[in-house]
Amino acid sequence: MRVTHLSLVDFRSYEAVDIEFGPRVTTLVGRNGQGKTNVVEAVRYLSHLSSHRVASDAPLIRAGAERAIVRGRVEKAGRSLALEVTMVPGKSNTARIGRSIAKPRDILGTLRTVTFAPEDLALVKGDPGGRRSFLDELIVALHPRLGGDLSDYDRVLRQRSSMLKTAKNARGDLTMLDIWDEKLADLGGKIIAARLEAVRRLAPYVAEAYAAVAPEGGDCSITYASTQDVVGEDATTASAISARLLEILRQLRPKEIDRGVTLAGPHRDDLVINLGELPAKGYASHGESWSCALALKLGSYKLLTDDDGPDSDDDGEPVLILDDVFAELDSGRRSALAASLVDASQVLITAAVAEDVPIELQGDVLTVTTGAVSRDA
Repeated sequence: MRVTHLSLVDFRSYEAVDIEFGPRVTTLVGRNGQGKTNVVEAVRYLSHLSSHRVASDAPLIRAGAERAIVRGRVEKAGRSLALEVTMVPGKSNTARIGRSIAKPRDILGTLRTVTFAPEDLALVKGDPGGRRSFLDELIVALHPRLGGDLSDYDRVLRQRSSMLKTAKNARGDLTMLDIWDEKLADLGGKIIAARLEAVRRLAPYVAEAYAAVAPEGGDCSITYASTQDVVGEDATTASAISARLLEILRQLRPKEIDRGVTLAGPHRDDLVINLGELPAKGYASHGESWSCALALKLGSYKLLTDDDGPDSDDDGEPVLILDDVFAELDSGRRSALAASLVDASQVLITAAVAEDVPIELQGDVLTVTTGAVSRDA
């Protein structure tokens, strides 16, 4: 799988730009603030319908523009397919697959990407929200249909939380809250079960990747932590987790009405990262934290590359995006990362100077200046 062409209109700093990507490795080089990260951010957007830098689409639209368009052409399993997403402030996004109009969520799964960026240090040092997002991107890459379930869960959670805030002063019938409980539990069970499966499959890849980038750093392991004991020995399937979650929601209802928030569900869970017997958060050094973050991303890349599940296709290997990370890594981690990517189908790298990138990964070099991308002669 690889991206062969990218076209941007009023996306970030680009009024209009067209970029052709060659096979294997492409390195985008430019001074800070010139727009090299904007390019790989657009590629990632076609994969996840989200940015790895901001939480909403508004900053992706060029200042003063009425809309932003991201178009890409993807080669996979011997086919070439065009993808397009249009973002308009205050309105729902629109999309195309080939010449056909599609819902944006229909694009999910067509292009797989894994991005490693400086922001990913927060996977180890930051709040649970970032780790939940990491898991949700992974489960959608493995099972694209879950993109709809995640969107529906967010909508139901907002509706239920709004009802909880008004229920404290309301009297009488709470039938609608019962209905929202059932919807939340049904979707939550599917999401938690998918996360559990993903963590189980990902764990050995993370351990292997950490051993490669930090051979003297001990063992790195990951586990899933559910709030309110939603997951247990008798609740591991989606249906069993849903039933357990519904029971817990009913038990928590007085407390939830008093506080006006939903206290159980996948939005409260976490991914626990351990180094040896200790949690990486709070105990890992800066270098160890970088190694853990890199292991999570390399592990995800290897898992998706090897994925042969029912939702995979003949060319599921993701495009790997390395956004301005080599300057943050020491020589040992740089070499370990480069060695793990010798057989990758496509790697997109950004760097302020080409010398930051190991020579075996520099490949095709594109120079990025404000609003323009050019290929070195």
